[in-house]
Amino acid sequence: MPQIIPFGPQHPVLPEPIHLKLSVVDGIITEAVPAFGFVHRGLEKLADIRDFHQMIQVVERVCGICSMMHAMCYAQGIEEIMGVEVPPRARFLRVIWAELHRMHSHLLWLGLFADSFGFESLFMQIWRIREKVLDINEATTGNRIIVAVNVIGGVRTDLNQEQMRWILSELAEVEKEIRRLETTLMDDYTVKKRTVCKGVLTRSQAFELGLAGPTLRASDVAQDMRMLGYAAYNELDFEPVVEKDGDCYARCKVRFRETLQSIDIIRQAVSKIPEGELSAKVKCRPDGESVSRVEQPRGECFYYIKANGKKNLDRLRIRTPTFANVPAILAMLPGMWLSDVPVIVLSIDPCIACTER
Repeated sequence: MPQIIPFGPQHPVLPEPIHLKLSVVDGIITEAVPAFGFVHRGLEKLADIRDFHQMIQVVERVCGICSMMHAMCYAQGIEEIMGVEVPPRARFLRVIWAELHRMHSHLLWLGLFADSFGFESLFMQIWRIREKVLDINEATTGNRIIVAVNVIGGVRTDLNQEQMRWILSELAEVEKEIRRLETTLMDDYTVKKRTVCKGVLTRSQAFELGLAGPTLRASDVAQDMRMLGYAAYNELDFEPVVEKDGDCYARCKVRFRETLQSIDIIRQAVSKIPEGELSAKVKCRPDGESVSRVEQPRGECFYYIKANGKKNLDRLRIRTPTFANVPAILAMLPGMWLSDVPVIVLSIDPCIACTER
């Protein structure tokens, strides 16, 4: 008879509450059943009582770690309905802050991942590096996490030449320190022992389960919403970061490489950013519907917006990448040892606040 063991909602390895009922036989997992609902806040419903401008502040709080992407995705949806053309400089500025958010999100995850298999000194070193990225956010926007730079039609904050030179200088130091840890994170015997061939997802499984982000790309699927060319990504040179093995080690490697890729994208954006206005004037109210997609650190974020010409929206529907990636946990856990559960669960970078909204 299988033994039922609860994992979560409170567990040292979980940054947010997810509950799994694990069926275990002789230390081997045979089935995993998820449960949610611990942090539901009803943020989508606020579209009924907050006007479409105020909703930017609401969607930024769907998830603090990727707040910039939530606000950008929402703003792009409203701008599409209203036919607003975002100024070129604002599009490049959106890319810069979005990639800073991707960096600090991936560094946060890399640190938590190291902590999940007991490598606490590596956890502290990675989070020490992450502080430099948060310092850039604070110096350029006034806040470390929820930067609140997006408005309908563009951005509210500019970067001068001195600030851009300072950002590039800081990122050069960040890159040097990240590369210094590469051998420890990627080649350490203990790290490989806990991650290689753990939680394997084949390419076909990744397609069938509809996964997103690094979880998908680690299974040899080159899908990245940035390739759609939103904001200024169509003017920058990069390719999706892909690994082929589909295990926890591959998912770690994708995020590590994407952290360095974000530095390169920011450098390109700074070198190509044009002069000009920060936002377009918005005088009317949205009337129509749109779908907006961006690539968050965890994967594709999907916004459906329906408006009726009034100050409040008819409908706001958000689909976040963790919702898409939870089925991966249920596919990966059967057949694994109970001791592998924390590493495998964390490998999808679950954000439950995003999922429950």
